[in-house]
Amino acid sequence: MDIKNLLYRENELSRHDLIRLLSLEDPEEIKMLLFRANEKRLEIFGREVHLRGVIEFSNYCARNCIYCSLREENIIIPRYRMTPDEILESAKTIYSKGIRTIVMQSGEDSFFDTDLISYLIYSIKSRFDVAITLCLGQRNFDEYKIWKIAGADRYILNHESANPDLYSLYHKKSKQEDRLSHLKFLKRVGFQVGSGNIVGLPDQTIEDIADDIILCRDLDIDMASFSPFIPAPNTPYQNENEGNLILTLKTLAVVRLFLGRVHVHAPNELDLIDKKGREKGISAGANVVMPNFTPFPYRDNFKRYCRHSRIVEDPLSSHSMIKARIEALGNKIADTKGHSLKSA
Repeated sequence: MDIKNLLYRENELSRHDLIRLLSLEDPEEIKMLLFRANEKRLEIFGREVHLRGVIEFSNYCARNCIYCSLREENIIIPRYRMTPDEILESAKTIYSKGIRTIVMQSGEDSFFDTDLISYLIYSIKSRFDVAITLCLGQRNFDEYKIWKIAGADRYILNHESANPDLYSLYHKKSKQEDRLSHLKFLKRVGFQVGSGNIVGLPDQTIEDIADDIILCRDLDIDMASFSPFIPAPNTPYQNENEGNLILTLKTLAVVRLFLGRVHVHAPNELDLIDKKGREKGISAGANVVMPNFTPFPYRDNFKRYCRHSRIVEDPLSSHSMIKARIEALGNKIADTKGHSLKSA
């Protein structure tokens, strides 16, 4: 079957088809793939792109993921925790910009316990008409239930790898089956769930990426996040090559075609490897962008990438610029909370 016909099979694509599309090397065929994925985005979402404001409120983490700058053994990175008042003030700023989803993100930091996170969820939702997405890592099942009752709407927990051997390599002393059980539980208690992987990690293959996309389907996720690997200083992978832009864009495009009505994130990391990275992500089928509203002096200490300087603008400038970049593509900023289409 030629590529053009393959691109219109969409959710009928087999694992072999996904591998074939991810392996495309001919520039014209890649262009066809990206065009079709963007066409599919427009069919589902129209010209609307959803902004979701991120607050990175703590960079403490109890885990030692081998690729991550927040890993517990990284004693170089300056650690911080925002105060509840600072978090609420950042939420106010996000709401004032017309953004109707707030993403509360941190490392796995037990200082922010069940009650404190519940307080923050309740306080934000009682003040602002927003959806709340939590991205707090792998926590206890009881915590997920309590936070859902407190008003949280979504939870992002990347599965990182469908290959159990790679998962064990990247996450020492952690099991893939535990991560998957958490994702399934989050769905059961009513969260809209986001998951995905990092494209370009050492030892990862095209087949692994295809399996990651299939796993997202099997988990019935509501939002997909596939970000390029960026080597972080003071980690075991600091000298590895960064993820490939074209492979990441092909991955986003295949995700859009295969998963259809899910929200697909154009990750901020794209801008680290290409100055128009997030525009290219949108043109490859993504419909979600997450501007960073973490205030100074904390902003530069959440993830210290080798080329982090491209995305350390102050929050208001960052929001204005990404809004202008999206609109320059002929898109418009959505004014809704952007809930999962599966729950519509």
